Amino acid sequence: MAFLIILSGALILFVVEKKELRKSFIVLILSASLFLGASNVLSKIVFEASNFITGFFWIKIGGVLLALFFLIFKKYRQEILNSNQRSLVRHYFLYLSNRAYAGIGSLFVNLAISLSYHPALVDATQSLKYVVIFLFALILLKERFKGRVLIGKISATILISFGIFFLALIGYARAIPINESRHINWGLTYSTKFAAQLGLDWQKTYEKILLELKPEKVRLIIYWDQTESEPNKFDFSETDWLLEKTSEYKIPAILTLGMRVPRWPECHSPEWAKKLAAEEKEEALRQYLKTVVSRYKDNLTIKMWQIENEPFLFFGECPNRGKDFFEKEIATVKSIDSTRPVIATDSGEFGLWYKAAKMGDVFGTTMYRKVHTRALGWLFENIEYPIGPEHFRLKERIIRLLINNFTKRFIVIELQAEPWSPTQLQDRSYEDQMELFSFDYFTDTIKYAKETGFDEYC
Repeated sequence: MAFLIILSGALILFVVEKKELRKSFIVLILSASLFLGASNVLSKIVFEASNFITGFFWIKIGGVLLALFFLIFKKYRQEILNSNQRSLVRHYFLYLSNRAYAGIGSLFVNLAISLSYHPALVDATQSLKYVVIFLFALILLKERFKGRVLIGKISATILISFGIFFLALIGYARAIPINESRHINWGLTYSTKFAAQLGLDWQKTYEKILLELKPEKVRLIIYWDQTESEPNKFDFSETDWLLEKTSEYKIPAILTLGMRVPRWPECHSPEWAKKLAAEEKEEALRQYLKTVVSRYKDNLTIKMWQIENEPFLFFGECPNRGKDFFEKEIATVKSIDSTRPVIATDSGEFGLWYKAAKMGDVFGTTMYRKVHTRALGWLFENIEYPIGPEHFRLKERIIRLLINNFTKRFIVIELQAEPWSPTQLQDRSYEDQMELFSFDYFTDTIKYAKETGFDEYC
């Protein structure tokens, strides 16, 4: 992405200049680009095969020998001699100075190639020199640019500068240290609704999970539409059983409650609540939260309350929410139980994190790598986000700085471990599911998660 941003800036600079280019010039320009690009790649190979000083020495010796090769031809020798005769003495100092700092520049470029993962990125960042030329032309040469040329140069300068800043951020993110020896707490999220959709016995399935997978933490979901299917008539039998079984295995739990909780359609309101006006629905929801928290506040298995799931993400079949709904829900829960932390969550890829991280006692991010999406409004595509583990490390650093809190717990509340399909998973064959999300991809996802630096995953 950074490469394309920088390249687009360089192309704008090329296009806005008034040039009368013949086809032969275009061929020469493209040929030069090909050779320069190949030269950088070969230089990278040299640096990987030797140390920097040795590699740089032999690369420059090769350049000198190639330059001397042209002296074989009489025509070029005469042109060089004639050029020397025409030179003025007063230009020698400027010429030698130019060659000296150009040599230093070449040294830095080669050093960058030796250190970089991709020679193409180094080549692209050299577009910054055109920005420098543009600024120096304005300041030192007093050149004046107008209209299309001025707009183009300013736009290109912004793009190139942003692209290089983007690269610097990536470099910084990759340099953030990770404690490789840290203990990682591997948990999971369990949904009785989803188990039932798959045609499973949700009780037997959960027992098997606790017995065989031995999670260190579980996130349980209490669905409003199932718990209060009629106004003020509550059925807690499902949640009671889950918490009792979790307690038997001595596993700590996060209880997720609210209108927006995991699994499609994301928001799970009872039918009677859907008919209420917006503020009436919000008030009914807060009364429901009070009832749930009052019932389970003395349950020692529950270690955290999660209020809503990604409350600020526009995704799913959800109604418009009332003003300050999330703050009010947190206040409602804390008015009943102020001892347990409240976890606020946001999307890892599209969420801004700031509001959720500031409001919650603990912040939880989701982590999805491969998703199904619509392209061009009609075509389904399976895509993998072009986001490396450093994205999460950098985002955490920035958000901690913005909220001025460097000790708050940041965890992964939802790590993708299943295919994201355009249809319900129960409607897809096992082979289709494995094609979308293979076991090898699952193990790679675990490796990816470890490299993000968090120490708790559900």
